[in-house]
Amino acid sequence: MTPTSDLSRRAVLTALTILPLVASTSACAQPGNSRSLANGKVLVAYFTRSGNTRVIAGTIARTLGATLFEIRPARAYPDDYEETVAQARQERDSGFEPALAETVTNVATYDTVFLGFPIWGETAPPVIRSFLRAHDLQGKTLRPFITHGGYGTGNSSAVLASHAPGARVEDPFVMEADQERRTLTQVNSWLGVKPS
Repeated sequence: MTPTSDLSRRAVLTALTILPLVASTSACAQPGNSRSLANGKVLVAYFTRSGNTRVIAGTIARTLGATLFEIRPARAYPDDYEETVAQARQERDSGFEPALAETVTNVATYDTVFLGFPIWGETAPPVIRSFLRAHDLQGKTLRPFITHGGYGTGNSSAVLASHAPGARVEDPFVMEADQERRTLTQVNSWLGVKPS
């Protein structure tokens, strides 16, 4: 993929994501609306593998003038897509929650937390569970934004409810963004490799 085509893909993702978010946050910021973001401090925390969720997170942060925080495990996931899928499946099945590279030191100062992540194995990635367990979001508004490869949000709502007790979890912004999986499928097809 050339830098130009990558930029075009990112521009399209940005355009697709900003319209619903701007409409949603504009509605929230109307006078007299108790969900106004204007008076509260906003954090945009996200985890990404391929960059799709990063594009959405950056758009939200720029639009709202929010603080941006990338969630990273202390030990990075493999660069290879299939190795990452296998590791994530093993972590999910065992209930493992990886250590974080760093935490938000002043999370208490934020009123609203936008939380972005891709769906892995029909659920939130283990590192999202780690993030939620490491940060007390009680009394805060949690606004999830989720990317997925065509299978929907799985049980991620249940994960958010159980790992962010006391937070007001709003309905998520959800977007299919499966470029990595689609690319892998097409390359394997071209090579004559049957899916496993």
